[in-house]
Amino acid sequence: MTGSFVAGLLAGYGIALPVGAVAAYLVALTARNSLKVGAAAALGVASADGLYALVAVLGGASIAAVIQPIGGTLKVVAAVVLVGLAGVGAARAIRDFRSEVDTRTVKPLTVPRAYFSLLGITVLNPATVVYFAALVMGDRAQTANAAVFVVAAFLASASWQLTVACGGAVLGRVLTGHKGRLITALTSSAVIAGLAVQMVV
Repeated sequence: MTGSFVAGLLAGYGIALPVGAVAAYLVALTARNSLKVGAAAALGVASADGLYALVAVLGGASIAAVIQPIGGTLKVVAAVVLVGLAGVGAARAIRDFRSEVDTRTVKPLTVPRAYFSLLGITVLNPATVVYFAALVMGDRAQTANAAVFVVAAFLASASWQLTVACGGAVLGRVLTGHKGRLITALTSSAVIAGLAVQMVV
């Protein structure tokens, strides 16, 4: 049981720690809204990781083999979604700045929408299930207790994603000026778009 828990923690951190387009979007989302919204989005990412860990322990290599052929298409879809989100974020920041609207008065994203948006974006990453399936198939002894492995993977991912969201909340509190919010919104949109394009190059 302990071996499965440790294996799940290591697997969860292994997939969650690399900072990519989703992490950049999570930071920007939290900075523009609130820690509550960012935490919901972070748990959406962790839920997708936990879901894929479950899929891997239940189906293993057979499920990975089904998903792998369409992996390229799913990556393109994820990249397009992220570029679209970056574009919308940049356009909204420019519009608010030109109309002299303080972005703090703009209606924030709801908690359920933040959760399901990030869950959906993260589910589009087929590398996650392939990663978990490879770990599970490579070390059956460590993943004998599937439920413990999945819970540990979720907890590891959740702890990291919540840390990333807290970084976004700090950024949001520090850069509260009208011009500062425009600059950070445009910068984050550029970073998100760049990382999204890098996913498929």
